[in-house]
Amino acid sequence: MTRFFGHNYIGGQRSAAGSVRLQSIDASSGERLPHDFYQATEQEVDAAAKAAAQAYPVYRALSAQRRAQFLEAVADELDALGDEFIALVCRETALPAARIQGERGRTSGQMRLFANVLRRGDFYGARIDRALPERQPLPRPDLRQYRIGLGPVAVFGASNFPLAFSTAGGDTAAALAAGCPVVFKAHSGHMATAEQVADAIMRAAEITGMPAGVFNMIFGAGVGEALVKHPAIQAVGFTGSLKGGRALCDMAAARPQPIPVFAEMSSINPVIVLPGALHARAENVARDLTASVVQGCGQFCTNPGLVIGIRSPQFSAFIQQVARLIGDQPAQTMLNAGTLSSYGKGLQRLLAHPGIEHLAGTAQVGNQAQPQLFKADASLLIKGDEVLQEEVFGPTSIFVEVADQAQLGTALNGLHGQLTATIIGEPEDLQQFSELTALLEQKVGRILLNGYPTGVEVCDAMVHGGPYPATSDARGTSVGTLAIDRFLRPLCFQNYPDSLLPDALKNANPLRIQRLVDGQPCRDPL
Repeated sequence: MTRFFGHNYIGGQRSAAGSVRLQSIDASSGERLPHDFYQATEQEVDAAAKAAAQAYPVYRALSAQRRAQFLEAVADELDALGDEFIALVCRETALPAARIQGERGRTSGQMRLFANVLRRGDFYGARIDRALPERQPLPRPDLRQYRIGLGPVAVFGASNFPLAFSTAGGDTAAALAAGCPVVFKAHSGHMATAEQVADAIMRAAEITGMPAGVFNMIFGAGVGEALVKHPAIQAVGFTGSLKGGRALCDMAAARPQPIPVFAEMSSINPVIVLPGALHARAENVARDLTASVVQGCGQFCTNPGLVIGIRSPQFSAFIQQVARLIGDQPAQTMLNAGTLSSYGKGLQRLLAHPGIEHLAGTAQVGNQAQPQLFKADASLLIKGDEVLQEEVFGPTSIFVEVADQAQLGTALNGLHGQLTATIIGEPEDLQQFSELTALLEQKVGRILLNGYPTGVEVCDAMVHGGPYPATSDARGTSVGTLAIDRFLRPLCFQNYPDSLLPDALKNANPLRIQRLVDGQPCRDPL
């Protein structure tokens, strides 16, 4: 039987200085689990941030190879977490074992993916402009640029992904890969899970000889503000609500030294169903769309919350098909009572709106989420009605019927920034509605064709970001190898002797990485 301490992790040591105890809850039954956790005190938050700051110069000076070994060791430790761990995560989140097993694989896979990034070296972004002493009217100095980690990063755990977006999740993996020690704020919905994963990280750090403060973790409500405002913290990674993300952004901007917040916050992920697809495969589209809406009780940031089509008898029939399917879906247990409460409040806003019609779904009662379907007047989207733009986190979606192709474009222009947009269409649709891609490029981070957004591949090309309010900074992604860019900054060396340059910029290029030399890609030694 695994023993739980419930302590904060600071500088490689356990800490329980406070008197406030927090309790882990069984998500299905609401019963307390036999695990207490100590809320971090102000002094412990300060100590965690300072431990990360002390580790930073040592950790960032390690070779990319050493950091890669650390990430791979974390992955190995995660994979070794067995059935008892899986059962624990299931109890805290009400997610099925198969989902948690898959998410564990994704989490360890992210670590190994970033280890590969470190070994291939392209994250350095090395650029070299050699001196031109004879250039007229002025000579050019020798200039060499690469990228280094920003410094200690605060990472906030997500509720809906207890592994892949939490303790050892994508933000933690990207920050550690960049050379940035992490102070992790554990999510209150799965604290026991967080402790087990933190133990795995600490074992990996010890095995690979990492500095003591490379990873720190704190528990508790209300500790996030002190963490974000701590002068040692140089960036923030967050996945959660728009309200929570905005609050962190405002805190970070108000610091004497403002810092970036990379927050993934709110998205309704529109699905555009075009006429040709309805004519060819309406039944299949209805079935697959419904499955995407209710998958995981709708608790995905890429859940399709809006479905748009052009008015026609076929589209009306399609809406009725989906309504019947939604009406047949069973209720599901959500991650925790707070998530269920927020879902209920979101449904009430939709039910109370005069321009929105309820199409399907049993009234929301009890301790499980009932799938729901609504239909909204197109004018609400065109006018930018806030209720229609707000994410309802759970198994629900809203249909919008537009008059014609021109109004479709107008309606899409009214959308706020999104993580994804999906086009369901046949080849003739893509010809007729060719303007959609250019329009959606301005609105989203990922455009899908004849697929569904609930599924985010972890790879080099993935973008899991988008214009505000989907994220606080549309220039980055929280999934995929580009995520490392958020925690790096460029540094230029002018007229430095080769012996004092970092390996990535030396003439002999011992790392054998791709570099831009005098404007030309080069992997060979100079």
